Amino acid sequence: MPRDRAVTAPVYPRKPRPGDRVAVLSPSSGLPARLPAPFELGMRRLREDFRLEPVEYPTTRRLDASPEDRARDVNAAFADPGIAAVIASIGGDDQISVLPHLDDDLLRACPKPFFGYSDNTNLLVHLWNLGIVGYHGGSVMIEFGRPGAMHPTTAASLRAALFTPGEHLLTPAERCGHVNRPWEDPRTFETEPELEAAEDWTWHNDGQVVEGVTWGGNLEILSWLMMADRAIQPPDAYAGCVLFLETSEEMPPAREVYRTLRSMGERGLLRRFGALLMGRAKSWSFDRPLSAPERARYRQEQREAVVAVLDRYAPGMPAVFDVDLGHTDPQTVIPYGGRVRVDGLARRITVTY
Repeated sequence: MPRDRAVTAPVYPRKPRPGDRVAVLSPSSGLPARLPAPFELGMRRLREDFRLEPVEYPTTRRLDASPEDRARDVNAAFADPGIAAVIASIGGDDQISVLPHLDDDLLRACPKPFFGYSDNTNLLVHLWNLGIVGYHGGSVMIEFGRPGAMHPTTAASLRAALFTPGEHLLTPAERCGHVNRPWEDPRTFETEPELEAAEDWTWHNDGQVVEGVTWGGNLEILSWLMMADRAIQPPDAYAGCVLFLETSEEMPPAREVYRTLRSMGERGLLRRFGALLMGRAKSWSFDRPLSAPERARYRQEQREAVVAVLDRYAPGMPAVFDVDLGHTDPQTVIPYGGRVRVDGLARRITVTY
């Protein structure tokens, strides 16, 4: 029989509709100022393909915006009754400094769907703590601004998360992309990224069915939040939740992934979760342009490190590896605080948008 380990779910904000205005913000990095090509492409697709009207805020294209100014834009976007959703331009590395300047009473009173990942894990965690469902995925410069064309799987997931309530079945990608091309080169945007055969999902401790609300995001960002003792609740707050994790283009080595998860285990967090979804590890960067065999080895070493930690701190927990979430191409959106069903018997993952 399925084991329903759910906790009380946060509230799903009302979804936008075609024709609505959506805020495009840079709560992390103002990279649109330096690299406008993918940003303008993403904005055009929001208008033409998704029929949404993107609205920029003062710090969206400012590289030097202070945490206070970026928080002011977040507060203003949530407060504006004419804004139906909020979408991050891209990630970064210091959104943690924005969190203290957010108006929590305002955010609770005016919940809106927020889309972002990577450093935007900070804001997703913050909204989760306020009881608001967010959406892990869908940045303007990367997913909407993908060279050549949006990946059909990514576009379908974003369309469902933006506009369609209810369940959505995730399926493994048959082909995926790892190698990026420079945004500074206009030729990058003439063709789609090259794809290669993708590993299928790897199931660990299957034979169980777990359903619960999600929590997690980018592992590096979560480690910073834990070090700062910022926004992380007591372990019991996550009882029965489905943990989902992914790593970025900074490509932390397997030993660091192990150590971070070990600390979560020592804190008493890991054993509270009902299941784990682990994103397909980003295994190439301009700083570390690994070959195909090296990329496969990096991903395998990360899988082995995660399994070792789970076997030590959460034995028996079901886990699924190489899910297309986070820094992946294609990317599927994960509702942050929304319901997910991990069916190891049928080898199916169902999210509720």
